[in-house]
Amino acid sequence: MLRSTSKWLAGLAVAGAFAASVATASAEPIKIAIANFGEHPQLNASIAGFKKALADNGFVEGKDVVYSESNTSFDASLVPQMIAKLQSEHPKLIYTVTTPVSQIAKKALAGSGIPIVFTAVTDPVAAKLVPSWDAGDTGITGSSDLQDISAILTFTKKLLPNAKRIGIPYNPGEANDVALLDKVKAAAPAAGFEVVPVGVDNVNDIQQRIASLAGKTDVIYTPASNLLQPAIPAVAAAARQAQIPIVNSDDAAVRNGVVPASFAVNYEQVGENAGKIAAQILKGADPKTIKPSVPAYKDHAPLINKTVLKAFGAEVPASLADCNCFTK
Repeated sequence: MLRSTSKWLAGLAVAGAFAASVATASAEPIKIAIANFGEHPQLNASIAGFKKALADNGFVEGKDVVYSESNTSFDASLVPQMIAKLQSEHPKLIYTVTTPVSQIAKKALAGSGIPIVFTAVTDPVAAKLVPSWDAGDTGITGSSDLQDISAILTFTKKLLPNAKRIGIPYNPGEANDVALLDKVKAAAPAAGFEVVPVGVDNVNDIQQRIASLAGKTDVIYTPASNLLQPAIPAVAAAARQAQIPIVNSDDAAVRNGVVPASFAVNYEQVGENAGKIAAQILKGADPKTIKPSVPAYKDHAPLINKTVLKAFGAEVPASLADCNCFTK
């Protein structure tokens, strides 16, 4: 009897130790990998928004979740290596920032069981990340940074009432840029604009390509391009020399005195939209059943730098004098 009791107590001890180890294991924070293309205010804001939304949904950093972040300084050739490194860390989910990173991750992680939530992707359908705007794909969905093109053109016409031709620099090799150009072409006639596109596929060609717009366009709109935005000072320098005002997709360049104006999406909100989706997936939802999110009109805002606008050869019109959208 004593021996049986001893065995029973020993069994309880083993069971208790096992339960404790399971409890400890279950208490381990979830690991999320973040694959970013490079350091940039918009992209960094989308990461901050992503983390905020997860925290708001019960996934507190350091307690419930830990992040492993990496970027390639906008070198596309290094993205496969970055994805492979993050995959080897066995994350519960991977957050991919920009279209090129998301496209490579989708291919590399196919069949891995690691869900992908993308962000800063203008058109995930054109980029073949999802089959439509109404659903995700197997193991992948996310948030778009698709701007309200009609609103951008309306603001541009208010800022420069006499402008009739709008130049659109874009990278022909980037799906985001091509998709946005198509949308501008579709919306431009209703806003009273003729579209003048100029392809730029190398930062070394920026000065020459922007200079080529002199006399051909009255204003330039620079999209959220992974090639153009990191090089916006070079774009602005060439446009200023040609006296062509710029409306940018990123307000940081306006605040920094680089370009005259912007009509921009709030990238922290874009990241929050992605974080809400990630929270659903971590709680058991199938990415395929979650449609990509799109910024609402209220997630956009205009910004004007009067001094810089004047340096580009234009003045703030009376219609925008009380817009409460100026920065020093």
